[in-house]
Amino acid sequence: MNLKYLIFFVAIFLSSCTKSNYDVVVVGGGASGIASAIQSSRLGSKTLVIEKSDWLGGMITSAGVSALDGNYKMPSGFLKEFRDSLVSYYGSLDSLKTGWVSNIMFEPSVGNRILNKIASSEKNLKIIFNSKIDEIKNEKDKWHITLKSENKLNEIQAKILIDATELGDLIPILNIPYSVGMDSSIMYNEKIAPANSNNIIQDVTYIMILKDYGEDVTIPRPINYNREEFICSYDSKECYNTDLKLWSKEALISYGKLPNGKFMINWPINGNDYYVNSIEMSEEDRIYHYEKAKQKSIRFLYFIQTEMGYNNLSIDKEEFLTIDGFPKMPYHRESRRIKGKVTLDLNYIKAPYFQNNALYRTGIAVGDYPVDHHHNAHPNYRELPKLDFYPIPSYSVPL
Repeated sequence: MNLKYLIFFVAIFLSSCTKSNYDVVVVGGGASGIASAIQSSRLGSKTLVIEKSDWLGGMITSAGVSALDGNYKMPSGFLKEFRDSLVSYYGSLDSLKTGWVSNIMFEPSVGNRILNKIASSEKNLKIIFNSKIDEIKNEKDKWHITLKSENKLNEIQAKILIDATELGDLIPILNIPYSVGMDSSIMYNEKIAPANSNNIIQDVTYIMILKDYGEDVTIPRPINYNREEFICSYDSKECYNTDLKLWSKEALISYGKLPNGKFMINWPINGNDYYVNSIEMSEEDRIYHYEKAKQKSIRFLYFIQTEMGYNNLSIDKEEFLTIDGFPKMPYHRESRRIKGKVTLDLNYIKAPYFQNNALYRTGIAVGDYPVDHHHNAHPNYRELPKLDFYPIPSYSVPL
């Protein structure tokens, strides 16, 4: 009898555990993850993407930051392919220029659908959604991954592993050296860096996608609401304690205007940025703080409705199809940084031809976004190291 039970349970285990081999495994289906996976598959490599949510795109879709920063005059590569797909969907390039923060604005759900459509056409690419890694190790030049998905265990082997998680969560598991927060000026000889390193990262944001309901849809007054928290988010004529440029309420709303009359609320000037360093936190602690970030966004929404007069705008519950209407994850501006053999630091951008390594010769893209940080939501903002950013030229992004 015992032998029968043993055989029965072994049979169940084997039926719930599959084994597969890939050339490349990408952990994380965010913007960088899906782009690298698609390119890998097009080069002939059997490629797998492991994504913990049910969407592709990460920050530009799942986090709701559907406004691309890019070199608009030199579109190329996968960015051009994605942009052209948006143009095909919305009708024209001008149809993407709805807000003033970017020339490429789109609805997050549309971005997710486009990425899925592109990925589904790649014969060498497989994506496993709603899954997470249970165990990972490297043996005999191969990666061995145990994956939990739909109550099943998948045993996966791969030649190449890419960590494309939003916070670099595989890095500490694999005991790879990394840093978090502000590096000291000594580390890379960056003159604007603080004298001493610290673990202060940039603010996170729980984006809101609002839509015009055409009627008063003011939400109930949130717990702990205080209008003073946001009174300096725009030129309210009541703000007397800020060193930041204040915009009109119309500019605040149109900043992230999306196609089809929607509005991305990602306002860095005393708006819905929230400070927490969740990088080394447990999943439970992350959830706790992300909920607090959501509550700040809710308070900002109430301020927009009652103080700015936009009581016709509220969260679009159909955009992400989540219970509360919020994106599937917060907007992370910073993650772990691997300490590589060579690190692209500010000096390589400021003076690329006068460094020890000619990284510009390995360029795969052109970057033109300025160097900046978001720290205004930090509770001790005025006591943080002063970072005097300066204009930079366009630069090569090295391989």
